Amino acid sequence: MSEPAEQAERPEQPGPALALTAPAEPDVVEQVQERLADLWESEGVDPGTAMRFEMGLVEILGNIVEHAYAPDAPGRMLTVEVEVRDGVVRGTLGDNGQPIAIDLSSVTMPDEDAESGRGLALALAALDELAYERDGGRNRWHLRCGT
Repeated sequence: MSEPAEQAERPEQPGPALALTAPAEPDVVEQVQERLADLWESEGVDPGTAMRFEMGLVEILGNIVEHAYAPDAPGRMLTVEVEVRDGVVRGTLGDNGQPIAIDLSSVTMPDEDAESGRGLALALAALDELAYERDGGRNRWHLRCGT
């Protein structure tokens, strides 16, 4: 009787450490921040990296909640996925809101008297990488922070 062939163990690709699908309402920002606090602690993320990533993510998330949908639009849903690997934090925010036309390379900080318009500029300053795409009827924001 022959021995069964050994199967090589394949390392599983871990999913995101934080994965959330929720209505795009203002309270989702606090939910995400609470989950991020747990993630930073469990993964031992550098405090500076954690702060910069969270600042960028919260600015984008706030913009999604406030601007991605027509007033009273039904079915306002968003997704948040964050992973930590080798000191680098990556995230993807997705929403089923309206498409946007944006050139991130042209985003600048508004003057000091402006009452709004700082969110994207702050996110770009905080993050090492920020990208936007429209894919499959969804807006997707890709964020990266860390070395």
